[in-house]
Amino acid sequence: VQLVESGGGLVQPGASLRLSCAASGFTFSRSTMSWYRQAPGKERELVATITSAGGSTNYADSVKGRFTISRDNAKNTVYLQMNSLKPEDTALFYCYAHTPRYWGQGTQVTVSS
Repeated sequence: VQLVESGGGLVQPGASLRLSCAASGFTFSRSTMSWYRQAPGKERELVATITSAGGSTNYADSVKGRFTISRDNAKNTVYLQMNSLKPEDTALFYCYAHTPRYWGQGTQVTVSS
C-alpha cells in the first residue's frame, strides 16, 4: 500500500493550492478517503472525507466553503482544493485511506505573508 501526497508549498494568505494523493496497492475505488492536517503543537485533525464513489463529502467547520475534496477513481487519486488560505491553515496535510487503514507521509502547507 502506498499513498503519496503532493502539491503543498508556501503561499500567501488568500491564495489557493491543490493537494493530490496518489494511491496504489489496494482497491482505491472501494475506500473512503480523508485528508487530515496537523499543525505544530496541535493534534491531528480531520479536514475532509469523501466516500468511495464520491457521492458524499464532509468537512471540518473551519474549512467549509473554502476547501473541496474530490477523487478520480480512474486515476486512483484524491484531491483537496484549498482556496482562500489563511495562516491558520499552516500544517502538515496527510492523506488517509479508510480501507485499509493507511496514512500517507504528508505534504507541508505554509500560509504566510
